[in-house]
Amino acid sequence: MDMNWSPADAAFRDEVRAFLDEKLTPDLRAAGTLRTSVYSDHEASMTWQAILHERGWAAPAWPVEYGGCDWSQSQHYIFSRESILAGAPSLSPMGIRMVSHAIMAFGTEEQKNFFLPGILDGSVFFCQGYSEPESGSDLASLSMAAVDDGDDLVVTGSKIWTTHASEANWIFCLVRTSRQERKQQGITFLLIDMNSPGIEVQNLVFASGEQVQAQVFFDGVRVPKKNVLGKIDDGWTVAKYLLVFERGGGAAAPALQVMAEQLGRDAASVTAPDGGPLSEYPAFAAKLTDLQVRAKILEVLEYRALAAMTSGKDPGSIASMLKILGTELSQEITTLSLEAAGPHGRVFQPHATRPGGPIFQYTPPTDGYVSGEPWQAVAPLHYFNDRAGSIYAGSNEIQRNILAKAALGL
Repeated sequence: MDMNWSPADAAFRDEVRAFLDEKLTPDLRAAGTLRTSVYSDHEASMTWQAILHERGWAAPAWPVEYGGCDWSQSQHYIFSRESILAGAPSLSPMGIRMVSHAIMAFGTEEQKNFFLPGILDGSVFFCQGYSEPESGSDLASLSMAAVDDGDDLVVTGSKIWTTHASEANWIFCLVRTSRQERKQQGITFLLIDMNSPGIEVQNLVFASGEQVQAQVFFDGVRVPKKNVLGKIDDGWTVAKYLLVFERGGGAAAPALQVMAEQLGRDAASVTAPDGGPLSEYPAFAAKLTDLQVRAKILEVLEYRALAAMTSGKDPGSIASMLKILGTELSQEITTLSLEAAGPHGRVFQPHATRPGGPIFQYTPPTDGYVSGEPWQAVAPLHYFNDRAGSIYAGSNEIQRNILAKAALGL
């Protein structure tokens, strides 16, 4: 792939840089730069989405007729990379990157007209109701029930690992509407108003002290049938379509390239066993170079998925490949970052005890970072948060099974 920008691409890059310089406040840059997972601070993320929406850049990968941008693939890449380099907060993927595409493909005109503009301007903020306490990677085993009652479905059960459930005003859910021969049958895809009576959100506290995810309980929640996306009992079709965009609907390569480049700069400040900078120590430099090459390869593969997505097509099984490559590469980068941080990366201290050992909680130093650099102190948070990457959106073992069937015919 020729990565020499054309004059038009260079002009677009300068336009993006000028926009970011003007609109990114110090607080927004800090929220983007200091995030410890795929999610930025919620308030900062929504503020940034409003700014992007005003410019028409909130959902550039959407088809143009729904508010996306008529950009070339190189422009999509430039925008992603420049945003990350500038420290822009990430936007929540549940609406813009995930359920929006399912609504475009399966929604009624009424659903499209209501949800898509709201997702763009932030007035409709979705969380995802897929996993249950007994149904994770084997998602089709879910049991949260929805009983037919006239014009409504009455929902009872719970969902877990629901990111931003406390902030969301809508949740897209998979529910069990019937028991059939195959467990994938009898599942319905529902769009549920989080302000409905009978919904309770209980936040889950991470070891780091963060409260990003929650368990959501549904007790006789009435959902109008007009909020079914697709057909009753055929929600698995919608869910599989959405998962393609969750797994391969974003551009991970620019972020991973920036992470690897930043790691090289950070490692230059660390002393290696031979007395020189760690970034030039042969064993470390070889690992870092391998990660940087793999990030470039991922970029080429993502272009293929992006070309399909921006034209409204299903990227297909390539999404599973991108999910595997992207999450495992990210894990290796954060592992190497933790290795570079060395003893200064010890930020988890015993917070309390319980049978079986201590509970560990992250407590930021009250007087700044007493020893080491800020990147060294947060390296463990990046490392531990990244372990979830190969599990969410369908574990990477599941993705390899999908590829075995789709690509190899096994």
